[in-house]
Amino acid sequence: MKYLSLPDPHATRILPFYLAMEEFAARILGEDDIFFMWQVEPTVIFGRNQLIENEVNVDYCREHGIAFYRRRSGGGCVYADRDNIMFSYITRSDEVQTTFTRYTSAVAAMLRELGLNASASDRNDVLIDGRKVSGNAFYHIPGRSIVHGTMLFDTDMEHMLHAITPSREKLTSKGVQSVRSRITTLSEHLTMDIEAFKRHVREALCDGEICLNDDDVAEIERLTLPYLETSFLWGNNPSCEVKRGGRIDGVGSIHVNLELKHDAIHDLHLTGDFLPLCDAREALLDRLRGVSLTALALQQALNGHDAGKWIMNLTNEQLITLLTN
Repeated sequence: MKYLSLPDPHATRILPFYLAMEEFAARILGEDDIFFMWQVEPTVIFGRNQLIENEVNVDYCREHGIAFYRRRSGGGCVYADRDNIMFSYITRSDEVQTTFTRYTSAVAAMLRELGLNASASDRNDVLIDGRKVSGNAFYHIPGRSIVHGTMLFDTDMEHMLHAITPSREKLTSKGVQSVRSRITTLSEHLTMDIEAFKRHVREALCDGEICLNDDDVAEIERLTLPYLETSFLWGNNPSCEVKRGGRIDGVGSIHVNLELKHDAIHDLHLTGDFLPLCDAREALLDRLRGVSLTALALQQALNGHDAGKWIMNLTNEQLITLLTN
């Protein structure tokens, strides 16, 4: 795996630049496996399918100078700052779930080399002693998979707790009373500083380097622009007649707004921190538009199809229960 470096690694850049850098690596560079690390000023980043008003404390962020952006991958809302290292991994693969598991397992193994009791969870986290130190998300473009995530080193917990607004449903499902009891930071377990840790990561995961030039940076800056558009940041919150939702173990939170016509599904909108393996809304509409909102009709419409190919770990039975409950 090759490490992707910038001509001026110490330049201060906004978070969407690094998301665009992932796209650049995936679409333009030919290397099979690419990895890089990055840090930003205090920023909240939320998932492709999330509603900003449900996930981000916008007033708190504005009051404390915390930026907020939407990413193209699914998953949940996270806080990042200069003491929180972000990892990006780009690989030539169409097997998204296999890639994801391979990546989180490699990160856990890298941490174990430092004597830490690290493991990869069955969804998208890396844990130390059962507490989350890294959360990850992914998305897919033809022939490439992009995985990115946090690595909590010594982040500002007060900003983290106030800038994002995880639902009580999520906290209860984790069996804890607060975010603070569910996460840990590397500074609680290691004596090395953040720069020494970054050197260890690079040595453990990479065996070469790709150096970008100024022209590459200019192209990445062009790719950054769509992330800054108001329509992308705020997304759409359509008005629907029926709302369904909940948290499913191993899948995440899924909330569905359904527009019904003549008691049949006409349109739907998905939000939550689930991990899509494709355009899940489009895939569901292809099968469910015009279908009555009953368990039998949904079961017949989904026969021969696997919801787990649209949303990671979701079964047809769980989807039907979600929509009809």
